[in-house]
Amino acid sequence: MISNNKKRLKNLTAICLAGATVLTMAACGRKNGSGVNLAQMEESNVKIVNLFSPMEKMDAKVKNVARSAADKTIMLAEEKLGVEVGYVTYTAENYQDKTYDDVTLDRARNNMDDIYLLNPDTMRTLGEEGKLRDLSDLKCVNNLRDVVKAANIIDGKLVAIPQEVVAYGLFINKDMFNRYSLPLPETPEDFLECCKVFKENGIETPVGANRWWLETFVLAQAYADLYNGGNTEAEIEALNNGDSKYSDYMRPGFEFLQEMIDLGYIDAKKAYVSEAMEGEREDFLAQKIPIVMAYWGAANTETAYGNPDFEMLVIGFPSNRGRVPIITMTGFGIGNNAEHAEDAAAVLDIILSDEALQIYAETNRVISPSKNVEVECIPALKPLNDRIQENVYVLGSNAGLDVEQWGNTCLIVRDLLNGATVDECMAKFDQLQEEAFNK
Repeated sequence: MISNNKKRLKNLTAICLAGATVLTMAACGRKNGSGVNLAQMEESNVKIVNLFSPMEKMDAKVKNVARSAADKTIMLAEEKLGVEVGYVTYTAENYQDKTYDDVTLDRARNNMDDIYLLNPDTMRTLGEEGKLRDLSDLKCVNNLRDVVKAANIIDGKLVAIPQEVVAYGLFINKDMFNRYSLPLPETPEDFLECCKVFKENGIETPVGANRWWLETFVLAQAYADLYNGGNTEAEIEALNNGDSKYSDYMRPGFEFLQEMIDLGYIDAKKAYVSEAMEGEREDFLAQKIPIVMAYWGAANTETAYGNPDFEMLVIGFPSNRGRVPIITMTGFGIGNNAEHAEDAAAVLDIILSDEALQIYAETNRVISPSKNVEVECIPALKPLNDRIQENVYVLGSNAGLDVEQWGNTCLIVRDLLNGATVDECMAKFDQLQEEAFNK
């Protein structure tokens, strides 16, 4: 069953991780898959760096104030270095049945581009194959948060760096909590008690869910100690060498989800068929449900949850260590045999500099990978931001773990929603671990 799910996993990973960028990035590129005419640039003897990504920028010579935050940082690099960054972009219609990750792997293995925007599972595959350059010598690395380095190191090499850190949290209708004198939940037991009170007061389904993001509850309970207990490296090593079992970490979170389903706090059937925010956004904004889960950027965006008619707070997920944010990130990597490797490294050093990351963070109002860049968040996000500033978090994606976490957990949670038992779900984690160990 796991092997049959692998193609689905590739299709899901970008969707699961790209939640924070869907509403801010441009559409996927022109029909020819490229934002600029690379042949013309070659003929003009301009220094070229080719970037493969799922996003598009306008022609490099057109000044366009509507460019995305990422494009603004690319413009900065072009101006400072005298290079042209040519986008080669992925579109589903061009590549038909191939996912973005499939195409990225193919292009990177064949040295077709210089820079790649990588999802964590693709990053791990290419890193293990030796296809990605070690970025540790870039100047910008000195400014990175520890969490960014931890998530993107493979075999001792820093193979990718993001422009933002994506944090997931629980979106709370504080007015509804106040109505029933409920404190904000810290532990799983607290959370269940809040749901019980809401249910007793006529709120049929207290937690609005979709088929993508329920794994956040699981990951929070699975890895709160691993990432915050002071023994992270040893615990990861034990998982990778088989001394510890992923299923032992995952079981409490799956049992918690099963209890919420059994008690009617989550509508499993609705969640199983609902896209992100499709099944729960309307009810949350109408104050029919008090709790949903989403990513940081959704609190800033009016097409998501950015303008509610009530006091909203975004908090971490319940765990035995209190409320913890779930952090994920994509990252820019350079092909180890890239044709323009040195120019590509110079470009990354600019677009990942504090100057560029300040532009990016202020444009998108997101968490920066740099410890020196802070953007004032809206009041609703302060509880989540406070925990991140305290260096309390759980990584939803970590290239250092032999079993990919975010996408696999998402798929197995969907099995639970569809009626699988907790034991059956744990058997799938055991199988994944065995496959990784024998690879």
